[in-house]
Amino acid sequence: MGKFTITQRVNKEYQFNLKANNGEIILMSEGYIQKSSCQKGIQSVKINSQDDARYERRVSTNGKDYFVLKARNGEIIGKSQLYSSKTAMENGIHSVKSNAPTAEIADETI
Repeated sequence: MGKFTITQRVNKEYQFNLKANNGEIILMSEGYIQKSSCQKGIQSVKINSQDDARYERRVSTNGKDYFVLKARNGEIIGKSQLYSSKTAMENGIHSVKSNAPTAEIADETI
């Protein structure tokens, strides 16, 4: 089972990472000023991760594939790492789909 971890950045913003069973980060959030907003972001990932239309596949400036997960309103909820191939990126999307709905939440800011 995957796990969401909530951490706090040096600038005091909160962020979450979704980790797969092997501990690899498969989705990273942007920064949130309030922890409650970060927690809402996690709930949004749990819901939106099941809809393939919410994933936007992209290519970085250095040619690496990655994806973003968007909410219903089009706002980006999370971003993946850079992948070496489209197949690896699709595997990452599959991992988010399978891990996010049942992932436990670990708050490392407490």
